[in-house]
Amino acid sequence: MAENPYEMAIKQLKKAIDILGYDETVLDILKVPQRILEVSIPVRMDDGKVKVFKGYRVQHNNALGPYKGGVRYHPDVTKDEVIALAMWMTWKCSVAGLPYGGAKGGVIVDPRKLSLRELEELSRGYIRAIAPIIGPYKDIPAPDVYTNPQVMAWYMDEYSKLRGYNVPGVVTAKPVELWGSHGREEATGYGVAIAARVASRKYGLPFEGARVAIQGYGNVGYSSALFIHRWGAKVVAVSDSKGGIYNPQGLDPIKVKEFKNRTGTVVGYPDAKKDISNEQLLTLEDIDILIPAAIENVITSENAAKVHAKIVIEGANGPVTPEADEILFKKGIIVVPDIIANAGGVIVSYYEWVQNLQGIQWDLEKVHKMLEDKMIPALDRIYKKHYSLNVDLRTAAYALAVERVVRAMKLRGWL
Repeated sequence: MAENPYEMAIKQLKKAIDILGYDETVLDILKVPQRILEVSIPVRMDDGKVKVFKGYRVQHNNALGPYKGGVRYHPDVTKDEVIALAMWMTWKCSVAGLPYGGAKGGVIVDPRKLSLRELEELSRGYIRAIAPIIGPYKDIPAPDVYTNPQVMAWYMDEYSKLRGYNVPGVVTAKPVELWGSHGREEATGYGVAIAARVASRKYGLPFEGARVAIQGYGNVGYSSALFIHRWGAKVVAVSDSKGGIYNPQGLDPIKVKEFKNRTGTVVGYPDAKKDISNEQLLTLEDIDILIPAAIENVITSENAAKVHAKIVIEGANGPVTPEADEILFKKGIIVVPDIIANAGGVIVSYYEWVQNLQGIQWDLEKVHKMLEDKMIPALDRIYKKHYSLNVDLRTAAYALAVERVVRAMKLRGWL
């Protein structure tokens, strides 16, 4: 049975607190979110019946600034999961050097079973229900699993109606035409590619010609493949939920994406040397960098010993289990943790918010440059902590994140 995500989040927090030498009070404050809002959302379905959906907004900590975090629509959403995700957002924003605290939202629903009208009504109902506790200076939602720029457009519009004027800064990752930011769509993948390039440099692995395997070929996997390829590394394997493809000479990410768009999967791509399974992709012998960018818990105690990559970059949230972490660390494999590796999305969301508050819109080149300017120093800080504490990168990242939040809490007189 999978570990409860909230219990896992508390374990990670406790480990960082022990390393930093803080007392139990810090754990007692930080393990409990500042607010949990549970809402019911009645939606008139297309058959005329009214169905009530349950939703959550969890605000974990705002010592560093307004709460920030996505909203997921999924049938398996639980309160504990949303609490854990909100806590992880606190650490992600902190370690990236953003002026935000962490939050998360969720609605228990399978959005694939809703019509577009039902989805819109649900989205507007959810934002009305949480409207009293959100706003550009309070809490700024964003997309997550099964939510997208269109849902953010409905959120922004509904919130603006309640206020009586346009409030673009209430959510991020909106369509570019509605005050969204250029570069937001590929931001997470771009950040993953930066993390791969920086890790290669830190550990003396030439990035040009480095062989890369990417599990997951959605937005994050494709965007990271695109930039990694552009910067001279070789993408030799990619996969999606139906399976994977491998070519030791390298794959063209754009052509693979075009094939997937046409057929619904990367499997069967004509320029691949062979089809492989998702499990085989993770344990390929001739790769330097592995990017799990699909789902959580794919590298476990069962397969970690078979991983041959020198560097693992967590494009997805939680793809490496704590047990697998220890195995990889002992093998000398570097794992760049999700809280920084996939922070490109929240970093560009921050820039979108800044643009909204100023009423401006930057071009793509500027956004990419600013993302690098935020991401590279954050990675450097983690590497310094990693060497000074002699711990793995995940522990170093958590220690840095918790340290920054605790410092802010002390300065504010909360501790």
